[in-house]
Amino acid sequence: MEVCSFQLPNYQISQLLNYSIPATRLRLRSKHLIYSVRHTTTFRYEPAVRESLMEVRLQPRSDEDQRCLSFVLDVDPAANIMQYRDFTGNTVHHFDIAGTHKLVKVTARSAVEVQSVSAPRAADSGDWADLDALVAGNDYWEMLLPSHFAQFNPPLKHLAQELGAERRGNPLGLLMELNEAIYKLFAYVPNSTKVDSPIEDALRTRQGVCQDFAHIMIALVRGLQIPCRYVSGYMFHREKIDGGEIENDRSVEGASHAWVEALVPRLGWVAFDPTNNLVGGDRHIRVAIGRDYADVPPTRGVYKGEAQSELSVAVTVSPADSVAPEPVIPSFVVRSRPVMLRTAARSEQEQQQQQ
Repeated sequence: MEVCSFQLPNYQISQLLNYSIPATRLRLRSKHLIYSVRHTTTFRYEPAVRESLMEVRLQPRSDEDQRCLSFVLDVDPAANIMQYRDFTGNTVHHFDIAGTHKLVKVTARSAVEVQSVSAPRAADSGDWADLDALVAGNDYWEMLLPSHFAQFNPPLKHLAQELGAERRGNPLGLLMELNEAIYKLFAYVPNSTKVDSPIEDALRTRQGVCQDFAHIMIALVRGLQIPCRYVSGYMFHREKIDGGEIENDRSVEGASHAWVEALVPRLGWVAFDPTNNLVGGDRHIRVAIGRDYADVPPTRGVYKGEAQSELSVAVTVSPADSVAPEPVIPSFVVRSRPVMLRTAARSEQEQQQQQ
């Protein structure tokens, strides 16, 4: 088993943890939380395959209101793990397994400090003129143009007309309105779409998963000439009180998560989660940012061979001071049959996981 890891110096971590800790979650000066994250991805093949090549984006980012305190990546069978940073500053680990194998297990463990941010207020944000000046003076073109999964197509145009998605009021107010509208109009239904499904599928059925809702919001927001980007990461789930009743988050606990960040004048990049109708907050852990999912899949790889494959994913997110949770049952399992190629004795299969 090959292990890639880093950790802040012990005195820094001790300093962070040397505070009074409530029973439910860890708070630092009432402004910071520390979460422990474990993300296990298992690939099984029958019969055995060979020459697996894989890259993963599993290390939480250290920027803005978040800091990754430690990160450990385990790969089984053993592999030489290397890393680089992609064009948006995400850490990418990659490795290859040359021998024959029936299983690849990738486990990422991290400790992340997240600063609690108060909800954005319209009074603190700028207007459309401020936004246009901000965009004109900086390079945001990649987060303004259509991308692979965020295309402004006829079904999306119809949705934009239905929602009245046009410049009015102020940018922050309109973004919050769109975030809530997607939450109300679309049902969260696991496995209703696939990892490579275009947004037309979710637009047609009015159902999908967080990946779909993020792409729909990105396409709508970019149509308003507001820079918007895709965020891959995790969410800490907890029960919340609403009108005296306990209500759970819509997104599935035990899986990775996706949301968006839009550029708001005077406030910078603000997080919007249309799956759960949330804005900002301290429960989201950022791992990677990109134009859409195509830039930031948690795992991406190929292997040689003709095999039936099974992909399973299990994620736990918990306060760092709580008892380590028991390993969870995989939140989803994807099985696929081998692709038989008539013109070659071997095939190369891509392996990704949906968010």
